[in-house]
Amino acid sequence: MEYTVIFTWDDEASVWTAASEDIPGLVLESGSFDALVERVRFAVPELIELNGQEPARATLTIMSKRQERIFA
Repeated sequence: MEYTVIFTWDDEASVWTAASEDIPGLVLESGSFDALVERVRFAVPELIELNGQEPARATLTIMSKRQERIFA
């Protein structure tokens, strides 16, 4: 099974957030991108099982998005 997780930078809070339409209940945040990757790796199998799906080998695709406002 393949799951997509979207990481979005929240400039006001200075944290990365993780969410996924494929994995109900996945909402995590961290000040570090790498730390958030690790948190997602541990949370996803647990959430898959809690959502009533068969725990199996899964592929995670992590996409990141960061927008900044600049003034010229």
